[in-house]
Amino acid sequence: MGRRLGVGLGMVTLGAALAAGGVGAQPPGAGGHAAMHAGPGAAGGLPTQPGQDAFAAIAEVVRILDADPRTDWSRVDLERLRQHLVDMNEVVLHAAVRASDVPGGLVVEVTGTGRTAAAIRAIVGAHAAELARMPDLAASSEAVPGGVRLTVTAREAEDARAVARLRGLGFIGLLTLGAHHQSHHLALARGEAMAGHAH
Repeated sequence: MGRRLGVGLGMVTLGAALAAGGVGAQPPGAGGHAAMHAGPGAAGGLPTQPGQDAFAAIAEVVRILDADPRTDWSRVDLERLRQHLVDMNEVVLHAAVRASDVPGGLVVEVTGTGRTAAAIRAIVGAHAAELARMPDLAASSEAVPGGVRLTVTAREAEDARAVARLRGLGFIGLLTLGAHHQSHHLALARGEAMAGHAH
């Protein structure tokens, strides 16, 4: 009986040592079971990141649609939004970009093949129209083999800082300008048409 009690107490002591980072514990950052349970989720919470950016964008739109009593679910088209996000991914990650300076700004040839070329034509031309609506920019686009040629200049061509900013932004920076992306995504999900957009 005494031997069993001794073994039992020994196991409890070993368990406590392991839990406290003692015998057999892995060093910080070593991974394994202990590292898996470290951090905010250890107290029973859930991770806040969904693990994929397009999935997160769609989940956010779903929350907005659910919260809006005016949502017409018979028109909602989340697959349309997903396809647009696939196109964005193609343009951002797979397009070939060649930029050259022009007086007052830059010209950029954005090209690709297959789905990438189609995505470039769908997104870049529409974005040129958005850039052209900005009071300090002039923008135009034209089709080229495999994609689009985008030209963007400062309306005040003698404004050296504005011109330098455009050239510093380059294609990907220019693509981020304006707050129309979020409203466009919501309109796509709602099944609404947007002038100038291929989706």
